[in-house]
Amino acid sequence: MNIPKFLLPALVLSVAVAACGDTRTQRAATGALGGAVAGQVIADDPITGAVVGGVGGAVIP
Repeated sequence: MNIPKFLLPALVLSVAVAACGDTRTQRAATGALGGAVAGQVIADDPITGAVVGGVGGAVIP
């Protein structure tokens, strides 16, 4: 599967925005939202994207 090149900056931006939260909960929520959007666009699976983004936002400081 080829990922369109215009999506890569959007994915990087969503990770950067997820890192801007003040608390772990804010980072997890932002990561989950970004992951859901990316999962829907890339793999037509927003649930898995939300899980991965939420965990990434909560774990990565």
